[in-house]
Formats: sequence, structure tokens, C-alpha cells
Amino acid sequence: EVQKLNQQLEEKNGEIQQMINQPPYEKEREILRLQKNLAEREKAQATSDVLCRSLTDETYQLQRKLASTAEMCQHLAKCLEEKQRKEKGNSDDQIPTERSNQVFLLLLYNETSLQALICNLQDENRMLKQKVSHV
Repeated sequence: EVQKLNQQLEEKNGEIQQMINQPPYEKEREILRLQKNLAEREKAQATSDVLCRSLTDETYQLQRKLASTAEMCQHLAKCLEEKQRKEKGNSDDQIPTERSNQVFLLLLYNETSLQALICNLQDENRMLKQKVSHV
């Protein structure tokens, strides 16, 4: 490991010596190239940061939307049950009706699909963060 690092250090020293021995115009050209490379990397970093923030915001929005949808579905299911109880005169309070089962299945489907979407966004966010840290 140390030998490998020493070899890399020698290679870098050789590159530095080559640059020192170059004519001034080539040094300036190399400096411009490096500045351009740095600017491109900074731009890519800024783009990645914006994308990560955007995905994070979208994830939070989807989580809030999921919570409000679940709450609304629960409220609707409760209202439907109360309405059916009133219509049937509380005779079969413990028996779930077909309609409340449909509402429950709809709620479960919406929650599952939103959870899958959130997981996908979180995975994509994690991958973008890894790319950002790599860059």
C-alpha cells in the first residue's frame, strides 16, 4: 500500500516537473483547462444538489398527501358505517358491509401504491446522493 502510494506520489511529482518545464503559454492553457473542468464539476454539483432538494421536497409532499388521503378514507369509512348503522337500526353493528370493505380496500390500495412511490423516490434520492458524494 505504501509502495503504491509512493509510486503515485512520484508520478504526480513527475507531472508537476513537466508543468514547471513547459513554456508559459502551455501552463496558461493547462490552467484554463483545469478552471473549465472545475467549473463543470461545480455546475454538476449544483445540479445534483437542486435535484436532491427537489426529490426531498417531493417525498415530503407525497408523505403529507398519503397521510391526508388515509385520514380522509378513514373518515369516509367511518361516515359510511354510521350511515349504514342508522339505516339498519344498529341491528348488525359487528358485521362489516360490502361497501365499507370496498372503502377499506381502496384505502389499502392507495396507501400501498403511495408507499411504493415513496420508496422508489427515496431509493432514487439515495442514489443521487451517492453520485453527488462520488463527484
